[in-house]
Amino acid sequence: MNNSIAWRTGEPPSPVRPPRQALTSPRRFGALALGILASTLMSGCTLELLSPKGSVGEQEKTLILVSLGVMLLVVIPVIVLTLWFAWRYRESNTRATYAPKWSHSTAIEVVVWGIPCLIVACLGVLIWDTTHKLDPYQPLAGQVEPVEVDVIALNWKWLFIYPQYGVASLNELAIPTGTPINFRLTSESMMNAFFVPQLGSMVYTMAGMQTRLHLIADHPGTYLGQSAAYSGAGFSDMHFKTLATSRAEFDAWVSRAKASGKVLDRNAYRTLEQPSSKDPVTLYGAVAPRLFDGVVDKYMLANGQVCRADGSEALLAARPAAPASVSRTEQ
Repeated sequence: MNNSIAWRTGEPPSPVRPPRQALTSPRRFGALALGILASTLMSGCTLELLSPKGSVGEQEKTLILVSLGVMLLVVIPVIVLTLWFAWRYRESNTRATYAPKWSHSTAIEVVVWGIPCLIVACLGVLIWDTTHKLDPYQPLAGQVEPVEVDVIALNWKWLFIYPQYGVASLNELAIPTGTPINFRLTSESMMNAFFVPQLGSMVYTMAGMQTRLHLIADHPGTYLGQSAAYSGAGFSDMHFKTLATSRAEFDAWVSRAKASGKVLDRNAYRTLEQPSSKDPVTLYGAVAPRLFDGVVDKYMLANGQVCRADGSEALLAARPAAPASVSRTEQ
């Protein structure tokens, strides 16, 4: 209509402009598609740390959530007050009080310092208490005999030895539910971190050293186990499955391991020492005696003898010697 009037008056017609929505619709469509794609990708993510399947994991989840809530008591008010102050005392707000010589307020000082100090004190007491209760070296109470598992972090795979049953497995950890699991851990070379997020604590493994960990699975299932410390090229594939089953199914797994016919002797272990990744699950029906202790002690040789903190030599050295005897140090 405007163009027809312009032709009548002799003025050139104005160019026809597309609607504003037509220009922005592709952009809106792209943003919507990106949001849908992101939602689809995120739908496969699981927060395993916040989905515990054991008592240790449950306590750690509670600790995380309580600590987060206490810290939000500071973060949320600070964010809200920052936005409110920016709006309240903006330059265009002439109704806000202008006090260029203001310098002190006892009430504000009490709030600004008192509340954070109180929160830090609460967090300190909470962390002190839970640090001792969730000490990974502290054995767990149970109605049944614990299962002992020796863990060796190799490059880039996990070796599990069951000294009570004389079997071992590569890249597969089988445990019975409702039974405390006592881990002894070490590393062949590089430092690693043993972690089953849904069961609880993470503990480092170091060459020439032995660490301990105590966990329990209350519910049957297959849980992710992984290394939580970067250890080289094969780190991304250094994970294993944790099979938490009933006692009967666990005994069947042990029987299947014993029937495998493979022996984890010193030669077989030297083969496993070689760096490799994506190794298939392997069961061993027999294990060389004191294989785990040999891996721990290989850097502790002195004068042809091994000095272990829990060995007979160290225990004898800790006893008070008789006056007439000659100590090993003097020899």
